[in-house]
Amino acid sequence: MSERAAPFHCPYCGDEDLRPGEQGHGAWECAACNRAFQLKFLGLLTRGLARDTDGEGEAI
Repeated sequence: MSERAAPFHCPYCGDEDLRPGEQGHGAWECAACNRAFQLKFLGLLTRGLARDTDGEGEAI
């Protein structure tokens, strides 16, 4: 598994021209819109996905 989570596109403009940021682990910079953002793994959810009778999924 990779040490760094890599985004596929910028969450602000949607462009794919991303570079790792200098701010540390999880930091990324978008060359298209000149914004910086950070990815952070928060953890696993304890609640799963419940199935309704109509087949649609809904979080508990």
